[in-house]
Amino acid sequence: MRKRSRSIVKGAIAGLLGGIVATAAKSAAEKIYPPHAYGAPGSELPSIPSDDRDRHSLVIRQKRDAPETAHWGFGAAAGAAYGALAEFYPPATSKQGASFGMALVAMTHDHTLPILGRAAKPTFQTKRERSSELASYVVYGIVTETVRSIVRRMIA
Repeated sequence: MRKRSRSIVKGAIAGLLGGIVATAAKSAAEKIYPPHAYGAPGSELPSIPSDDRDRHSLVIRQKRDAPETAHWGFGAAAGAAYGALAEFYPPATSKQGASFGMALVAMTHDHTLPILGRAAKPTFQTKRERSSELASYVVYGIVTETVRSIVRRMIA
């Protein structure tokens, strides 16, 4: 049996596809086990007076859609980076991708996003919010690894 050669491009492509599928899975997991309770700060769209609604509807739609676009873009990019890394550092795929999901939540929600003011510091989250966040990222990591490994074998 011929050993597959390492390829950063093929790894990134496989990871990108894995990241996209995993982002959909993460979104589904968040619908089942939401990271924020209904009515929590940031869970509602901003309201504007009805006379300004037409003039500002595009801005409101852009504000509503921007986080979702960023969510999908980040999921795809993180998957691509993971796929490239997995080509040359196979231990990155440990625990069928769960380690990747836990590392990603630690890098983003524990450090980067609070610094940027885009998420609450973990010390201000409830245990329920924290466990939901971690669970959805573990789902993301496992699905990314599953899809990445299948796609990578297909494009050997």
